[in-house]
Amino acid sequence: MQAGAVGAVAALRAAFDAFAACDFESLTRCELMAVMDEYEALTCQLPGPWHRLLARLQAEATPRELGAKSWNEVLRIRWRLSTTEAGRRLGEAAELGPRRAVTGEPLPPELPVVAAAQGAGLLTADHVKVLRDAVKDLPGFVDQSTREQFEADLVRVAVGVGPKELKDTAALRLFLLDQDGPEPDDTERARKRGLTAGKQCRDGMIPLTANLTPEAAAVMEVLFAKFAAPGMCNPDDDEPCTSGTPTQAQIDNDHRSLAQRQHDALLVIGRIALMTDLGQLNGLPVSVIVRTTLQDLESRAGIGVTGGGTKIPIQDVIRMGSHASHYLAVFDQATGAALNYFRARRIASPAQRIMLIARDGGCTKPGCTVGAYGCQAHHGAADWADGGDTNVNEMSLACGPDNRLVNSDGGYTTTINQNGDVEWHPPPDLDHGQHRINYHHRPELLLTPPPLHDPQPACIPESEPQPDLERTLESEYDPAPDPEPAWQFAPDPEPDWHLAPDPQWVPDWDLGWDDLNQPMPPNIEHLWNTPAFDPAVPIPEPTNRPTLGGRAVRGP
Repeated sequence: MQAGAVGAVAALRAAFDAFAACDFESLTRCELMAVMDEYEALTCQLPGPWHRLLARLQAEATPRELGAKSWNEVLRIRWRLSTTEAGRRLGEAAELGPRRAVTGEPLPPELPVVAAAQGAGLLTADHVKVLRDAVKDLPGFVDQSTREQFEADLVRVAVGVGPKELKDTAALRLFLLDQDGPEPDDTERARKRGLTAGKQCRDGMIPLTANLTPEAAAVMEVLFAKFAAPGMCNPDDDEPCTSGTPTQAQIDNDHRSLAQRQHDALLVIGRIALMTDLGQLNGLPVSVIVRTTLQDLESRAGIGVTGGGTKIPIQDVIRMGSHASHYLAVFDQATGAALNYFRARRIASPAQRIMLIARDGGCTKPGCTVGAYGCQAHHGAADWADGGDTNVNEMSLACGPDNRLVNSDGGYTTTINQNGDVEWHPPPDLDHGQHRINYHHRPELLLTPPPLHDPQPACIPESEPQPDLERTLESEYDPAPDPEPAWQFAPDPEPDWHLAPDPQWVPDWDLGWDDLNQPMPPNIEHLWNTPAFDPAVPIPEPTNRPTLGGRAVRGP
């Protein structure tokens, strides 16, 4: 940027600070209205320079050069925008900002009249949205001169009315231009097709919105005719009828509505599909994977989270675990599968992938919402090409696009901190001090209070033998009690909590518990999606823990 632009934006911020510091108490009603008029006009003008700046940035660099997958992601990371807001700004800049031809000549904006009115402070953000939508809805047979006249007429209306009146006027003009409506077209039907699952509500329900093609509707008709018939697939029956013909008693006892029967039918159809050989998805059989904690299973309270991020009540998790087409991933201190391969192999094993799903829940890059089903196993501590090991505590989940951003491809680097959390370090152009950890899939980490002390690892005397660093999680679990470790520490027997903590004090509950390399049964509890360890809670003996291991519990 030129020095003039840098100085001008600094002066703009200084002028705003001076304006914000003004005393408005002494202004009269007329003066207040006049100041608010000018302030509103300035607010309407501000997007104009942003469009020019964004257009210049897009001409100067590519998202890949900045360390992102798309311009939407650049805006989301650098300026902490939502996906919707970033998309809106990009769309406005493309239609209202300056353009250049392939040969380099400057071109006017796609909507020059709207851009000029916005630059003059005559249009609010709602006005601009209505105008953009109206021009986009013009039929394809409208010529360029008519489009320009349509835009100019609507802008002339917009400067004197609100967004609602403008929207009604635009709808009337569109109707007059095309009173017969669009001609039925296969291409248009294909463009409108879609099926979208909404966000999960507080009660756990998920709304589903669909716009089916005639072919898809025909398929659903015959499936619902079979599986949504009265008496079919009724979860209230002791033995629901999922094939053949239901008995008369099942039909008479079926009090569900049509919508409920179709819901239950869709569930059964999905189960039937999952029981067939659907191949693999990112190294695992296509199955429903639910992650939960042993404490929630034992107490029958809490939730489980699927590989796609859906929250399921624990009672449903236990019931689903009995179906052969699902995995129930429950982790304890002992597992029956090899989780460390060091340099023996590069690709993560199925057992490792299940453990990563249970720990990370989805892509670990901050801001990414891709669930575990769409993720790959990523060498988080050190890349395989740089000598990294294929060990479960040195790997993480990352979606394909984010995985390709690491190192030379996109400028990102990843590390694993002492708590086992994956940290993503962005390239300089996208680094504004944001979080290094993705809390989207593990929001409970934000609810865990910081520890009162920062315990340092106790020193091991040089005379004592060092623990075997090559120990892996393949070893057999020995229920026998461990020998007392020869730790050297001297905690205050009666610490005064009103004083500053002693930096040399090391709590005995932390010794050997958070370090997998200590000579004791392997403990991976602190790596998974479980609450922070509380020293006040007694630790059950290993012999009292039910071991479900890393293998799947399978059933229908």
